[in-house]
Amino acid sequence: MIQVKSFVCNPFQENTYILYDESGECVVIDPGMYTGNEQDEVVHFIRTQGLKPVLLLNTHCHIDHVLGNKFIFDSYGLLPRFNEGELPVLTSVSAYAAPMGIQYEVSPLPETYLGESGTITFGNSTLEILFAPGHSPAHVCFYDKEDDFLIGGDVLFYKSIGRTDVIGGNYDQLIQSITQTLFKLPDSCMVYPGHGPATTIGFEKLHNPFLN
Repeated sequence: MIQVKSFVCNPFQENTYILYDESGECVVIDPGMYTGNEQDEVVHFIRTQGLKPVLLLNTHCHIDHVLGNKFIFDSYGLLPRFNEGELPVLTSVSAYAAPMGIQYEVSPLPETYLGESGTITFGNSTLEILFAPGHSPAHVCFYDKEDDFLIGGDVLFYKSIGRTDVIGGNYDQLIQSITQTLFKLPDSCMVYPGHGPATTIGFEKLHNPFLN
């Protein structure tokens, strides 16, 4: 069974996730750690739980989701993995970080990219890759069918949806990703988003004002 631990990071209040199971292996998803305190909190959790980080995943590559990529690489030797369509999004971060007043340690680049489908395994666990563009051009989500939850990035939020007025955003594509991909998941599926509180697929079908 996969356990999910979240940390709220950086000025954008981004949700960084650590997924781990009984094997002790863990996956870091969308590391947004920005301050020393945020970095220390993540490292302390990994150490005190006796975890071994084996994968660094990005749902997408906007600045708030990659601020900690370099730190995770320096700390654990892990290169990020994301869909190759996000590469222009990542490489553009250096140009806009400074004008935003954000100090950005440049993320390393992947050796291996994620597909638009397929699976990722760690420890005794498997995550399915779901391709869900719209907020960004090649956004992916990670679905744990056995434990019925989704790491959703910036696609679907509690009573909201991802912005599309950002680099690579496309409103029609985002709505299609939600209705044709995420809403095919069970209503009971817990959604852990990139910002804000968790929700469920069933709740958003009924109560999301952007989708009703």
